[in-house]
Amino acid sequence: MYQLTSLNLNGIRSATRKGLAAWLSRQGADCICVQELKAQAQDVADGLDNLAGTRGYFHFAQQKGYSGVGIYCRHTPSDVKTGFGSPEFDAEGRYLELRFDTASHKRSILSVYFPSGSSGEDRQAAKYRFLDQIYPHLLALQSQRDFILCGDINIAHQTIDLKNWRGNQKNSGFLPAERDWFSRLLADCHLVDVHRHLAPTATDEAYTWWSNRGQAYANNVGWRLDYHLATPAMAALAREVSVYKAERFSDHAPITITYDF
Repeated sequence: MYQLTSLNLNGIRSATRKGLAAWLSRQGADCICVQELKAQAQDVADGLDNLAGTRGYFHFAQQKGYSGVGIYCRHTPSDVKTGFGSPEFDAEGRYLELRFDTASHKRSILSVYFPSGSSGEDRQAAKYRFLDQIYPHLLALQSQRDFILCGDINIAHQTIDLKNWRGNQKNSGFLPAERDWFSRLLADCHLVDVHRHLAPTATDEAYTWWSNRGQAYANNVGWRLDYHLATPAMAALAREVSVYKAERFSDHAPITITYDF
């Protein structure tokens, strides 16, 4: 069995100060995809390049203290890909792919951090540019290999994916155009939302992000923003999903899915 975890850290140094490394050691995941490192290479070189018996691979943003993704893994990949060919978004450190190729299988694990558009019109426009650019890349990738995309997608796909869906229909993360894009991605790329595959009707227990405003976390007024999206052959191997909420390492919760490979 293979445990695969995804978590938006909201800063790797902050998350580790809150006990992330100890939890990962107890969890024993084979692979941990992380987003929003908010760090540079020199910041992880002193003890954060390896966590809980895993080796870290990273794609840092050019801007300090911003974005960045990583994958911690127990197994050595056959290849590592940073970026997906977009000058704008590769500079922001939003895409990392580890490939595990054998004579019989071509498989990848991706850690991807989709932009948020909540800070204003400029960032929402950037988010739409990202969606336009990542779409053909994923379409091409699924025709070449099996993969699992883990990441903070910053879109709640369905009404059951957030508490107050009626009041958020004009807010970034639940805009009709974003949700339509998500539906097209799943259909055209033949991808499976693995959490929904395993738990089709889960609501409150599936949330992975809570605003820091008010009492959102205490009242579980959350959103499901963190996903595993897999090609059908990989999704068919998924057995169990859990969202860990007993401790808080960031404003997101880790989602772990166990696969039978």
